[in-house]
Amino acid sequence: MDKPKREAILDLAKYVNERIRVKFTGGREVTGVLKGYDQLLNLVLDEVQENLQAVPEGQPATRNLGLVVLRGPTITLLSPVDGFEEIANPFVAQE
Repeated sequence: MDKPKREAILDLAKYVNERIRVKFTGGREVTGVLKGYDQLLNLVLDEVQENLQAVPEGQPATRNLGLVVLRGPTITLLSPVDGFEEIANPFVAQE
């Protein structure tokens, strides 16, 4: 009896060699060019830049990391950079 082949939840093939944005548990955020991935959503990104949260005045808001491997279980959000637009949180009470 052959077991059915497990498929990945996300089809990332269309994003290979495209710039993507990844957010992690804990709040860290990076952007980079997707070079590879596996079923567990482990990613290989190149030309990675980390977006720094609380940056003192006069410090750069990003830092270059180069080629990195991202562990799938730590990823909370993955999106293409093109077409990315931040909107106001509708669940926060308006002042």
